Amino acid sequence: MLETIVVGALAVNCYLVGDEKTGEAIVIDPGGDARAILAALASHHWIARAIVNTHAHFDHVGALSEVRVATGAPFYLHAADIEILSYAQASAARFGLAIPQPAPPEKILQESDVVSVGSISLRVLHTPGHTPGGICLVQDKIVFAGDTLFKASIGRTDFSGGDYATLMKSIGDKLFPLADETIVYPGHGPATTMAEEKMLNPFLQPLITGQWNV
Repeated sequence: MLETIVVGALAVNCYLVGDEKTGEAIVIDPGGDARAILAALASHHWIARAIVNTHAHFDHVGALSEVRVATGAPFYLHAADIEILSYAQASAARFGLAIPQPAPPEKILQESDVVSVGSISLRVLHTPGHTPGGICLVQDKIVFAGDTLFKASIGRTDFSGGDYATLMKSIGDKLFPLADETIVYPGHGPATTMAEEKMLNPFLQPLITGQWNV
């Protein structure tokens, strides 16, 4: 079961992935509005067993500290984004926003790791480019893409640690091999499919036409 909650000043998609049989859940990208996230968990009678961030930008971790304390769930993050996490509060302040500074993760992720809760198993794809430690999470024909890929767009690469060539390689190497019918749940905006993005996303056309060598 899946619930999407749009949270925070920058409208981040926080995803709750729940196992209906065990009542256990994974929280992905708690970017803000901790009360709404906790209320949604309670409405399903779910117990959060893991909090996973696709990356550590401040808009994706705004409610992390509060959700972490309230649920006792361990926090998972790719090692290459720990530095970005360390200045999340300062980054938010530059945008006029106030968030608690998150503590370091209990669990470090890397390529091909699996986050398992009940019958849910999310496989980690390391997809740097938006941030050095950006990841996507895959189960069956669903991918939680963070800020790697959006409907008709891709993640920004003009922030510290971003790199356009690296992001394009990540998309070409890690996301293009997914089945066309794979549903893409991005970090912002509406869901899409890999088929739709391959066909219509203007930022991906160099990968389609072969003008971009991945």
